[in-house]
Amino acid sequence: MNQPREEIKVSMRETSKLEQRGRLTVEPDHITLGDALIVLQTFPDNCVDFIITSPPYANNRHGPYQGVPIDGYVEWLKPISEQLKRVLRPPGSFILIIKERAHDGERATYVLELILEMKKHGWLWTEEYIWHKKNCYPGKWPNRFRDAWERCLHFTKQKKFKMFQEAVMVPRGNWAQKRLEKLSDTDLIRDESHSLSGFGKNVSHWLGKKYVYPTNVLHLATECSNRNHSAAFPISLPAWFIKLFTEQGDVVLDPFIGSGTTALACVQLGRRFIGIEKVAAYYQQALTTIASEAGQAVGFRYDLQQRELFERLNALPV
Repeated sequence: MNQPREEIKVSMRETSKLEQRGRLTVEPDHITLGDALIVLQTFPDNCVDFIITSPPYANNRHGPYQGVPIDGYVEWLKPISEQLKRVLRPPGSFILIIKERAHDGERATYVLELILEMKKHGWLWTEEYIWHKKNCYPGKWPNRFRDAWERCLHFTKQKKFKMFQEAVMVPRGNWAQKRLEKLSDTDLIRDESHSLSGFGKNVSHWLGKKYVYPTNVLHLATECSNRNHSAAFPISLPAWFIKLFTEQGDVVLDPFIGSGTTALACVQLGRRFIGIEKVAAYYQQALTTIASEAGQAVGFRYDLQQRELFERLNALPV
């Protein structure tokens, strides 16, 4: 994959420093400029509590990331996922936000292939959440409609993991007021489905509840102001998962942190963050955004060596 000349120089310099350091204790509230696979190899085992990220799209965006070829996407992301599994603590979770693109008149299968490959390497595909983009971009194609959702794949290392469902409960809704006014005899017991599917419900369990558990579909608008990033997601997306899978003080990793949305969510929720970003412009935008919105009060600071590195970058010939 071709990189701009300045990006190669930054990656080489930063990578050299990381390789000399070896696997040391990672510093929370810190963003590293470099390639995710190389940087992750310097992290110690079991050092983060939660991972959430949206990796570069497959080949359909040719901006700073230069795209990842569809036929090589699984091989590109597989070693990164193996490193993520190594650095994630056993009770932690990994949310992978991804959507397969249409290619040559049909949907590509690389996301499904990636899931199977990750399972081979020990990941448990625990759940799949859907991010419904309420304000998706307009468009017209001869054989399909607009993309209005993305997968949020939930992977874990073990069947028992940290999950705080009460943290994301939602209002019960006005529909319940009339429905619960008068309950039938079957509403007071677990009423089995007449289709003999094994499913059933007990409507009386809704009595007295103001909040209930949500579904696995998240209805969130896309990020309109996009923080100078070509594919920024709304801060409410990582915030929802961070509340669901972490506690105060936990360390959250985003290996493709872009302009810093995940870090901002962590700051707002009292979590620690670790980010990795290979594109110098996005890295600098993340530092600037977090510093301006979070300030010194939350412990975030510029890494002086990296800031100096970025300033030297501007003087490099293109």
